[in-house]
Amino acid sequence: MHGRPQDVFPHFLGYADELGAGAGFNRDYPLPPRTAYDVWGEQALEDACKRIAGYAPDVLVVSLGVDTFARDPIGFFRLGSEDFSVYGERIARLRIPTLFVMEGGYAVAEIGVNTVNVLTGYLQG
Repeated sequence: MHGRPQDVFPHFLGYADELGAGAGFNRDYPLPPRTAYDVWGEQALEDACKRIAGYAPDVLVVSLGVDTFARDPIGFFRLGSEDFSVYGERIARLRIPTLFVMEGGYAVAEIGVNTVNVLTGYLQG
């Protein structure tokens, strides 16, 4: 899930029809500016989790960008701190060994809170 290419640099990658080479297990979920959790999580994340469950991988690697936070200074989306817990829990329900790799997050005061919320949600799920 990421910003729509027409709205975010580099403007030419990340369209929904780009499935990658090979088996076609790559999915892009380009979302418009100011997307809140109802679309980001309840629609895009939910669809992604259903696809992942159908594929049943041995492991899952999550590129964890907490720059989706509403007050992130260069963020694109409008997630609240509580949303991070909810989506951590949703990922846990996949019951797949998961590695979280930290990516973006630029709202210095909330990076730790939001990261911990994802991991706590995952552990509680």
